[in-house]
Amino acid sequence: MDANDKSYRNPEAVIDLYERPPLGSWWLLSLQHLFSMFGATVLVPLLIGLDPGIALFSSGIGTILHILITKGRIPAYMSSSFSFIVPSVALMKTAGYAGVAQGTIAVGLVYLIVASIVAIAGSDWIDKALPPIVVGPIIIVIGLSVAGSAADNAMMNNGHYDLKFFIISMITLFLTVLFNMYFKGFWSNIAILLGIVCGYAISVAFGIVDFSKVASTPWLQLPQFEFPFISYTPKKIYWDAILSFAPIAFVTMAEHLVISWFLTN
Repeated sequence: MDANDKSYRNPEAVIDLYERPPLGSWWLLSLQHLFSMFGATVLVPLLIGLDPGIALFSSGIGTILHILITKGRIPAYMSSSFSFIVPSVALMKTAGYAGVAQGTIAVGLVYLIVASIVAIAGSDWIDKALPPIVVGPIIIVIGLSVAGSAADNAMMNNGHYDLKFFIISMITLFLTVLFNMYFKGFWSNIAILLGIVCGYAISVAFGIVDFSKVASTPWLQLPQFEFPFISYTPKKIYWDAILSFAPIAFVTMAEHLVISWFLTN
């Protein structure tokens, strides 16, 4: 499709395919996407027990490379995946960082192999191997699998039930849904950002925001990088990590297929 061709234009859409929003709208939409993805990117390593700074650094580099390689045709953000939480938590207890690192390397090799096949033979075989009837349930299962973590974070304070946390989470959820349902035009598109702002303001009012950590943290700081085979010498190959991580690569591929489908249809 030609970017200059306006025949695709959906008259009901606020911002349609290939359109660039005005500067003010662009800034607010970008800010909403930043906050939406930041929570997921940081939460995954925190639940696993890894440094969230490494996840932020890696997601930033991955996103820049993705945009450069695709020439901006598929604007997606490379974030942490909840699909790896369960095996990662289990491996951190048994194999530690070495097991998770080897599993992650295995996933990268699967991506590299699939990408090489696509470059040579095309992507039609992926549509046959992962049709919408398969991809849909996979995405649903991923969402349901993290429902427990979402509920715990909405009600728990350091492992203990806290009524204030529950009240704040319910008010924030209610306001976000309200903004999405009853606001019109562009404002309904930034319902999540408005919900985040309101939820944060309510959290400050309830006194659960600790500004001392923000004040004591430096503005610029490198994460604590760990380099496999350099930071440590693996004494064994964790086949359980490799075999449990490698198939999950196809789950994350399904997620990207859904994004690509929505952006190109």
